[in-house]
Amino acid sequence: MDARPEMKRLLGAALSGFWGEKKNRLLVLLAAVFVIAFFVPWGAPRVSAAVNEAFLMLGEYARDHVLLCLVPAFFIAGAITLFLDQQAVIKYLGPDAPKLVAYGVASVSGTILAVCSCTVLPLFKGIYKKGAGLGPAVSFLYSGPAINILAIILTAKVLGVQLGVARAVGAIVFAFVIGLMMQLIFRREDEDRTTNAAMFRSFDDEGGRSLGQMVIYMASMVGILIFVNWAPSGGSVAWWDFLYRWKYAIVGGFGVILIYSLVRWFKRSELRDWVRATRDFAVQILPLLFGGVLVAGFLLGRPGHMALIPERWIAGLVGSNSLGSNLIASVAGALMYFATLTEVPIMQGLIGAGMEQGPALALLLAGPSLSLPSLLVIGGELGVKKTLVYVSLVIVLSTAAGMFYGSIV
Repeated sequence: MDARPEMKRLLGAALSGFWGEKKNRLLVLLAAVFVIAFFVPWGAPRVSAAVNEAFLMLGEYARDHVLLCLVPAFFIAGAITLFLDQQAVIKYLGPDAPKLVAYGVASVSGTILAVCSCTVLPLFKGIYKKGAGLGPAVSFLYSGPAINILAIILTAKVLGVQLGVARAVGAIVFAFVIGLMMQLIFRREDEDRTTNAAMFRSFDDEGGRSLGQMVIYMASMVGILIFVNWAPSGGSVAWWDFLYRWKYAIVGGFGVILIYSLVRWFKRSELRDWVRATRDFAVQILPLLFGGVLVAGFLLGRPGHMALIPERWIAGLVGSNSLGSNLIASVAGALMYFATLTEVPIMQGLIGAGMEQGPALALLLAGPSLSLPSLLVIGGELGVKKTLVYVSLVIVLSTAAGMFYGSIV
């Protein structure tokens, strides 16, 4: 009799029991920290530079993204969880909603926000917890950073019209295809999730607010998020730069509307619940984001600054339109962190260093929508299995698009 199956079962049970205890998991984490501290040559110039770059990147991230991007996004996510009607979310974004409506709403919503891969996370968590189907929620998650109108315009202006059009078409198609494939792959699990009311924090609106009042309340916060982060186009888009010059006046107008809606339409207890929900999102997301930014900074550094893995190494690996070059570009894009619009000058530098057009498109399609910090947060919400499938879909599709584009230009 073969005893190996029984041994595997016993070993699996033992490992499961060991990992199930919180103190054991902490012990493994401490052991990992010890091994890294013991063996990494911290005094080596390259490693010292990478450590310095990690904290410089964290400081830059804190200054440029936390207060103006993440804090407004946390408040919007808290409002979605507390005050948005759950049945409406399920009706338009649920797994049984008409596909064209669900994925159209998700993609358009993400496009309007035009945020980076980290800022979109609390909004994604908010609609997902409120009952949105996995597919539409993932479409929203991808489209927010990827289908950025100004970034696409700048891509066409700086890197060429062909690459700009290819990026726009690829991002729109990806938002639909990736969401649909996620929904099909995990349909059974998602149906079980959305039919179990206990899975959602349902705080239905009992304040007597009308649909119009809720639209004004939510739109004022979205307006603040969009315009406080409005970036100049460098003179390439006149109307965009006109809005940039007046952005703080526009933000002030949205702020007045928000304050009015809070004072007139909300109870004090509801505002306390809103602040608590916002705090909960911050506590869940920020530690993972900060940790991910440190790791990304240590490995790849800020644009134009050398860390452990120099940019020229990446450029040297993507100097052809081969499968390997496109795959490397997609994987590198999935790990790198791009603040909104920074991918264009980064790509300009990489193309100048020898990157071919196919890998350039692959990186543009994978990079803005993913990053190492965002992957940690997505994994905490969806689990390892769904996150790996999502990342794999982005990488595979980006690689295929890059190869196809590289073969025709």
